[in-house]
Amino acid sequence: MTLFTDLGLADPLLKALEAEGYTTPTPIQEQSIPHLLQGRDLLGLAQTGTGKTASFALPILHRLDEIKQRAMPKSARVLVLTPTRELAVQVGQSFRTYGSHYRLRHALVFGGVGMVPQIKTMAGGVDVLVATPGRLLDLMSQGAIRLDSVEVLVLDEADRMLDMGFILPIRKIVAAMPKSRQTVLFSATMPDSIVGLANSVLHQPVRVEVTPPSTTVERIEQKVMFVDRENKRTLLTEMFACKSVERALVFTRTKHGANRVAELLEKAGIPADAIHGNKSQGARQKALADFKDGRIRALVATDIAARGIDVDGITHVVNFELPNEPESYVHRIGRTARAGASGIALSLCDADEVGYLRDIEKTIRQAVPVDYEHAYHAPHIASRGAGGKPKPQARHVQQQARPQQGRGNNPHGEHAHGGKARDGGKPAHAAGRPAQKSQTRSGQSGFKGMPGGASRAARG
Repeated sequence: MTLFTDLGLADPLLKALEAEGYTTPTPIQEQSIPHLLQGRDLLGLAQTGTGKTASFALPILHRLDEIKQRAMPKSARVLVLTPTRELAVQVGQSFRTYGSHYRLRHALVFGGVGMVPQIKTMAGGVDVLVATPGRLLDLMSQGAIRLDSVEVLVLDEADRMLDMGFILPIRKIVAAMPKSRQTVLFSATMPDSIVGLANSVLHQPVRVEVTPPSTTVERIEQKVMFVDRENKRTLLTEMFACKSVERALVFTRTKHGANRVAELLEKAGIPADAIHGNKSQGARQKALADFKDGRIRALVATDIAARGIDVDGITHVVNFELPNEPESYVHRIGRTARAGASGIALSLCDADEVGYLRDIEKTIRQAVPVDYEHAYHAPHIASRGAGGKPKPQARHVQQQARPQQGRGNNPHGEHAHGGKARDGGKPAHAAGRPAQKSQTRSGQSGFKGMPGGASRAARG
């Protein structure tokens, strides 16, 4: 077994790791740290929860202490680019934690907050700058930041930055740096766009990979639940009747949808909050802190906002709406099964999302198992999904007749493809009584089909 003491890290770093209770590196750390200590460029394929932040933060801190020099005014020796401000905060905290025995200067630069404090922090130069591309370019254009003395560049979650349209800002930022720098690029997936970016910014890189690209973490139990759109809301709230759903991250495609789902859960007596780009930085940080500390059971998020969520003990990821980009599915479900734990990913698929499901299954190279036993199972949708496989005939699930509600009863007031619903987005119960539940199983509060049922041990 490899230990951190075997990797050649400086004593102050080992002390910081020991204080945090870390003695054994994760696979991505074991593979990456020796190469980065040698100054090599690196292309890392790793999903969230694999310990990738420490895999680049530790050797960078080692280098900064080994090559002692003061940063130039308005400059940084190390630049870490992240897609979101939440992730920037997480990365910055990691540098502070691991560098606790060093006297290094750090700075965070991202949007949603005032520029003046960031400009003041950068005036004297910093050792480590963690930034989002948009705000960084803004400050560069004002002459508040210069990158001509950057020694190390890290592109963290590069695939998500490209998904968010940051390819041109990234190229402008890279063009302002010395070519002699060390460059590190981490991505959870490897689409052609990332290959092109890697070829343009990396020089003879070492490639490390702990999870094959475009596949999902093996410890995650995945299920898809075919359901009519008007029954999604009721199905979601009934999931939380299961005690095993201790801490759930719920995904929607839109900010408005995240607010609506969080309100739905709150009205059902389930402590919940939403996190997305329209909320202030303070509100987002409070929601995240409440989720971490267990004050809320459900955090409803959009894909972009979720990039900064680094929380252990997420028992369930629920795709209230399937993503229209299959790579986002990989990012979403990777939020559970962290730090060696297992987790459950449940996807609610309505008729308009079957195509998204097929794209996801092609990307992850496997069929997502179908849950036929929940009370709102829609056979007419299942016959189109699940690789075209019909419901197994040997299994019989008793269900009461469900009301035939209009398709406009989307909780977001929108169709899946962005059009407005005909009835203005009324809740499902406005059109009639919600569907009857299946025959109750002991301990499941009437909800059938939760993987593992009530007997599943609590995850933490």
